[in-house]
Amino acid sequence: MKLRNLLFASCLSLAFASCSKNTTQDFSPSNPNPSSQGASNQAAATVVTEDFESGTKSSYATGDVTLTTGSWNLNDALIGSTTADIKAGTKSVRIRNNGILSMNFNVSSPTSVAVKHAVYGTDNSSTWQLWVSGDNGGTYSQVGNTITTSSGQLATATFAVTKTGNLTFEIRKVSGGTARINIDDISFSTGGGTPPTDPGTDPGTGTPGNTADNNNLLLGNPTNAQPSINSTANYLMDQTYFTESYNRDKGTPNWVSWHISSADLGSTSRSDNFRADINLPSGWYGVSNTSYSGSGFDRGHNCPSGDRTSSSTANSATFLMTNMIPQAPKNNQQTWATLENYVRSLVTAGNEVYVVMGSYGSGGTGSNGYQTTIDGGKVNVPSRVWKVIVVLPNGNNDLSRITTATRVIAVDTPNDQSTVNADWKQYLTTVKSIETAAGVNIMSNVSQSIQTVLENRTDSGV
Repeated sequence: MKLRNLLFASCLSLAFASCSKNTTQDFSPSNPNPSSQGASNQAAATVVTEDFESGTKSSYATGDVTLTTGSWNLNDALIGSTTADIKAGTKSVRIRNNGILSMNFNVSSPTSVAVKHAVYGTDNSSTWQLWVSGDNGGTYSQVGNTITTSSGQLATATFAVTKTGNLTFEIRKVSGGTARINIDDISFSTGGGTPPTDPGTDPGTGTPGNTADNNNLLLGNPTNAQPSINSTANYLMDQTYFTESYNRDKGTPNWVSWHISSADLGSTSRSDNFRADINLPSGWYGVSNTSYSGSGFDRGHNCPSGDRTSSSTANSATFLMTNMIPQAPKNNQQTWATLENYVRSLVTAGNEVYVVMGSYGSGGTGSNGYQTTIDGGKVNVPSRVWKVIVVLPNGNNDLSRITTATRVIAVDTPNDQSTVNADWKQYLTTVKSIETAAGVNIMSNVSQSIQTVLENRTDSGV
């Protein structure tokens, strides 16, 4: 091994040892407060992140750049800082054609790697891959799935790493031609967890700093979901246009959270491109567009297509199967469709809304009768479907504008084709009752005194 590589590996090992620990837990309705688990059940992780803020490279010509973590080679890539470069700080890597971003040093046995990515400016989509070498770049193998970059906002791709030893990684852009992508905040995690997904994340908790206006998690993280491959029942996924807690073994989200303003509602038509989510960790089962076929249940959106009609990219994001639950057709097409239209009417009337939707239980009745699972047992059929909507007049400093007078609509419906009423107002309830049944804490960012009032009040429906 080269002396330089040994030195960098040693430096990173020291960095891992001194880094803040990221504690991750699993979620279940019987444990709605994961932070209360004992230390023996916690999986500690340490994280080192390269943010590309300390280096400069202004041309696409192949060359090395010394950064905080070590020396990196940029081939058909540069470090961009323009307004069109999408970045968490002031700089990110910009790659074009079939460019490659490579490490000239080793990392000692990371368990996962997370990479933030976005399209540059208004460029078209591209795909890229993460590759790993255990022999100082002599031979490489691909890690996980090929990632598609299609959004102009940073998303996070997380890869589980099974290879051990002193490892070298590189990112290879494999399609898209001259379309460019930005890469930022490459994080290496050891000890069982994964790095945080949000630029405002506290590295000690892995929970996004989410109190900025219009943030999908402004109300809070209902189950303290974490972007950890070990958090299989409570995996945090930032899908740009919504954020969710995904349950690998149920094949459905625990909850999905999003914000709607008038800017989100446009004239884009429904894309209908239901598809597996390739950003799930490597080795996880990906529910497909045909997984619900013949089941008697709809592919029921959590974040609705109709809430994301500002662009084709935004609308397409809602058709990821990680945004779906098996929903009784009448529940989906009548009860929830009417509620969704009502919520959008509130937005067009001069409001903005924060929405959290989820489901719980097992066993629902579709057009083919009662079932607890579909897709060969890989997808759970929930027994109940719920939604909480916080309504605010258009404005700024949203969190501080939530008061005891704020309107909060809470609905909890049976996932039952034979009994569900088309009128969603029949299922108005309190936030507290949903929290108790589903094991969630929906408005944790709101002050406790205000929460107490809002969570125990049932809306009138008008």
